[in-house]
Amino acid sequence: MRINGQRAQFRASNVAVTRHTSLTVDTHGKGLYSFTEAVQAWLSSQQLSSGLLTIFIQHTSCSLVIQENADPDVVLDMRDFFETLVPEKHHNYRHKAEGPDDMTSHIRAALTSTSLTIPVIDGRLALGTWQGLYVFEHRTRPHRRKVVLQFLGD
Repeated sequence: MRINGQRAQFRASNVAVTRHTSLTVDTHGKGLYSFTEAVQAWLSSQQLSSGLLTIFIQHTSCSLVIQENADPDVVLDMRDFFETLVPEKHHNYRHKAEGPDDMTSHIRAALTSTSLTIPVIDGRLALGTWQGLYVFEHRTRPHRRKVVLQFLGD
């Protein structure tokens, strides 16, 4: 079989490996918080080869995104865009149990994602040159966010 003009090589593996852990990401209010290095460090410490890494955040008022990691203006523009898309002011949401940013945080999380699946190749995240992993905090106050990592592969 050929893929992009190259002979594709497939190898059979008889042993599936699963590993899991959790990370804590401290946020300081609304914004994007990179945790790419922590994920890669865990993968390296486990001596994992190839497979899929699922990343899941155990909260409903923040989310996970893959975004550009080179220009800090990108993360500021993302935050500002969501402020415009789902503004806190001038809305009469019923759910305000934890403050005026409560329901807007849930809506922003619903518009993004609470899980990501990323290929792992030769023990490294198969991210593009400018891609990074971020917790997207939608709350005004600081929070400790728990992120679960689960690897399946060899």
